This record gives sequence, C-alpha cells and structure tokens, in this order.
Amino acid sequence: MLNFSELYPVSNEIRQAQLLDGLWRFQFDPQEAGEKEQWAARGLPAPISMPVPASFADVFTEAWQRDYCGDFWYETDVYAQEIRPGQRYFIRFGSVTHRCRVYMNGVPAAEHEGGFLPVVAEVTALLRPGRNLLSVKANNELNETSIPCGTVLRRADGSKQAAGYFDFFNYSGIHRSVCLVRTPEEAIQDYDLTYRLEENRAFINYSVDAEGDYGVCVELRDRDGALVASAQGKTGELIVENPRLWQVRNAYLYTLTVLLKKGAQTVDRYDGKIGIRTVAIENEKILVNGQPVYLKGFGKHEDADIIGRGFSYAVAKRDFECMKWLNANCFRTSHYPYAEEWYRMADEEGFLIIDEVPGVGMMRSIANFLASGAGKSNGFFGDCPDVNLLLKNHKAAVEEMIRRDKNHPSVLGWSIFNEAETITQASHDYFAPLFDLAREIDPQHRPVTGVLEKTSSLDRCQCYPLMDFICLNRYYGWYISGGDLKGAEAQFIEEMDQWAEKNLRVPFVFTEFGTDTLDTLHKLPSVMWSQEYQSEYMDMNFSVFDRYAFVQGELAWNFADFQTGQGVFRVNGNKKGLFTRARQPKDAAYTMKKRWEVK
Repeated sequence: MLNFSELYPVSNEIRQAQLLDGLWRFQFDPQEAGEKEQWAARGLPAPISMPVPASFADVFTEAWQRDYCGDFWYETDVYAQEIRPGQRYFIRFGSVTHRCRVYMNGVPAAEHEGGFLPVVAEVTALLRPGRNLLSVKANNELNETSIPCGTVLRRADGSKQAAGYFDFFNYSGIHRSVCLVRTPEEAIQDYDLTYRLEENRAFINYSVDAEGDYGVCVELRDRDGALVASAQGKTGELIVENPRLWQVRNAYLYTLTVLLKKGAQTVDRYDGKIGIRTVAIENEKILVNGQPVYLKGFGKHEDADIIGRGFSYAVAKRDFECMKWLNANCFRTSHYPYAEEWYRMADEEGFLIIDEVPGVGMMRSIANFLASGAGKSNGFFGDCPDVNLLLKNHKAAVEEMIRRDKNHPSVLGWSIFNEAETITQASHDYFAPLFDLAREIDPQHRPVTGVLEKTSSLDRCQCYPLMDFICLNRYYGWYISGGDLKGAEAQFIEEMDQWAEKNLRVPFVFTEFGTDTLDTLHKLPSVMWSQEYQSEYMDMNFSVFDRYAFVQGELAWNFADFQTGQGVFRVNGNKKGLFTRARQPKDAAYTMKKRWEVK
C-alpha cells in the first residue's frame, strides 16, 4: 500500500493536490450514536458549520461546547469531475486531534491514533464521479496510553472532562489543511538524503522509494533554476561544486526533483526544497556545517486567539517576524510536531528546530510545573495500565514524525519526551528503545534528546545517559524560590556545579525558563507577575548560563502567552510569554533582544 504521508502534497503536470479547507459540517456526538445511526453514510442529522483548519473550542460562546470531551464528527462534500484510470486518490489530513476514523461515501477508509501527524486515507475504490461524502469521526479523550497522556473525569451532570497531565489546553479538531491528492498508480513514495562536505564540494547521497520497475532520475537546481547536479538510479550521489550551504539565519535552498521514467516518458514527478548542511555534536558543541552554534529562541505552542491550534499562515508569519526581531535562531515544537508549514517556513528563514514528539504528561500531575518545583514525582511507567500499548503509540509517533520531517534542513534534532518521569529503572527501560528507534530510522542520524524537569536531578535521573545533548527545564526564581532571585541564583549555581563536576562532555540546552507576567503590571521594586520581575529573572538566568561553557542554548518559556485549562494558578492561560497572545512584546522581550544582538 502506498504510504506517502512523508511527502507534502504538491501539484504539477502529473500530481494534483486539491485543497478541501473551508466550512465543513460538524456535530458533537456525546451519546456515541454516530456509528449506530450510520451518520457516515446518511449524513449528520443536525450539523452546524465549522471552519477547517481550526480548533472547535474557541469559536463557541457556551462553556460546554468549548470544553467538550468525547466523539465529534466532521463532514464535507468532495467533487470529482472525473476518475482517471491508472491513478490513485487519497484524502490527506495534516492532523486530526487526537484520533479519528475516516469514511468516504459511508465506507471506512482509514483510522489513526495520534493528533499531530498526517492521516492518509486511500479512496481510489470509493471515490465516484460527481459528489462524494467525506466524513470524519474524531475523539479528543485522553488516557494513559495516548500521547499526550491524561485522563477523563466526569462532571456532576455526567458529561466528560479531559484532564491532561500537562499545562496547555486540550484543543481538538481538524487543525491542519485537508487535501484530495491524485498520484499515478505507481508513484514516488519517499526519498532520503544525507550530506557530506569536503573542501569546495558537497556530496548528497540519496535513496528514492518508488513503486514499479521504472528508471529514476534525480536533479538538483539552484535558486535561479540552473541544473547543478544530476544522477540516475533509485540510489546514488549528487556532487555539487562550490555549494551554497544552508546556514543558520542565512538559508539557501535548492530544488530537488525526483523523476520516475519509462523510457522518455515521465511517469511521476516530485519537487522538494532542500538545504545542504550537516549537523553534529562534538564534545560540548552543537555544530552546523562544522561550525558551533549557540541556540537562542523559545519553546512555543501552536496557539492563537479564536483558531486555537489551527494553522494560520498569518500567525506563523508574525511569529517568525517577531523571532527575527529578537535575533532568535531556534525553537522547540513543544510539545508535539507542528504543522508542516512551520518547517517549510523555518527552512526558508534559516531557523533551527528541535522537533518534539507528543511525549508529554508522563507523570500523574495536571500541574507538573508545581511537582517539579517541589521536587516531587511518582513512578509512572511501572504502574501504567498498559505500558506496552503506550510504548506502541509512542513508537508510532516517533516514526511518523521522523518520516515526515527528516528532509527539512531546519530540523536540528529529535526530542523524545518533555518532563516525563525518569527516575526509575522502568523509565529507562521504556525510553531506551525509543532513542534507539530514532537513531535507527533517521538517515541523517541527527542528535536525540529529551527534556528534563527538576525532579530528574543528576543523582536520580536514569535517562540522561541516553541523550546526545541534555535539555533542562528550570524555574529557579519562579516555582523554586519565587520572589527571591538571589536565593534562587545560589540554588541554580549549586545544581549546575554538580552537573559540571560530572564532566559529561555534551552540550546542555535550557529548553524552559520563565515567569508568568501580566503585560499590564508594573511594580517598583519588582514583584512576581510584574514586567520588571520578568526582566530581572531573565538577567539572573543569563548570568548563570554564562558561567558554564557546556551551556550551548537558551530557549525561553514561552514565546507567547497561551491558553491552558482553568485553575487558580492560571489567569486565562499561561502568561510566561515574552509576547502577549496577540504577539505584542512585553518589556522582557527588549531585554532578550539586547542580549541576543551580541550573544
């Protein structure tokens, strides 16, 4: 079966990608009646309109709709003017959160577990000329075998409530674009690339996965369209003289064209943008093209007013412009793979990405940020109700993420988890095969990491030896010794001295540090939540980072304020952004900008 979820949909003289975004029909299904009543074949009985892509939560004005947990349905009409013989047809969703079953004309076409990677349904045998009914049954419940992890509670009225073991809102729906894709019956499925640089030459080894007994031609063209290298065969090497390298914040992209040939006839064609660059870890340094790079940027969320986690080019463009204004060069896709358009834009802008699988919530606390501050944790993997199913879902997400994103020059490395329980032997036994899998399936063998919170201290953590570079989330001065920056600094230095004594000879990156800050609050002298305190907190952290040569990156938490569930520790969301949710700078953004001009 053709599995082309790796390939971003394109249209050319052979392939066609028809965008299906717009207003779809939508209905909640709290009684789980949809399948019994055959909604997929008969149509939704009482639908409302719903934008795609978008989260459904924030378009509503009623709390029960915003907070809905359970089954829900989407449907739309797909028109096919003709069904061409010798062609295959697919519906490709950028994602459906958190799981779904896809129907075409009432017939099941695909199922998928996981809400942040593509869902591909082949509909060749189900599509008919004229009007077709495309239906999606989705579900946004959380459990301890899904990633992210969580549970479902029951309210007093009997309705379900999603309770994530994580600190961001459980946005749900069809968050990314949907396409009807047409390809040849035997087609290009995927390609792998590796790079080697020698003096004034670049060597690009490629491997093409294509069906059928056809010839393969691979061509590389520069930005002006001039042919700079070509080769024949499903595997081979492209040699580029005097290459323009993809550099951090100075990107150069070539166009790679893969042609499937039958004699002189082109059977299939796929074009993709690539950047020639290498990534490596050497002792305490992160190297791009053999040169050290210090990571400056953010943990982020796909989060914006009204659209929730739905992808928007306008929001993404504004985010990149804000990050460039700050002189940033990197972000982490906390805590899940983002829409593919983010990576394509990062390729163009020269940003590095730490690509993170949705391995978050692997600690039974809805407020891990408090548990970490108190140094408390519990065993998660040793008493998970079905750890083998959790591991299966986690492996699938790692594999799908790497297959999808492996050819992006922006992707620096892979993050296998965020703030998981890592202090038991069971946690090591759980994560070790995931690290092995990532290293096995990435043709470029990028570095692999995970993100440790305070409980995962040097003397307790069982998993940091698995990592090629170590990522730390630390909140000295906020969750630890909040309001006492001098005391917090002393505690921070004490911990870092312990790491330094270990002499691990690997880079450390701070992937979270920050304070909740109200953009309206000013206080002299500073207090927690004031803009002055956020700036002073940042300066304290910078002074600690600069004491240790092995610290090779600082990704502040968070780029912008974002929505969370309700609670006494959150004022309409998490306010740790350097920018407001409307993408306007707080005072600390200027503190960061000044530092990153010279760092």
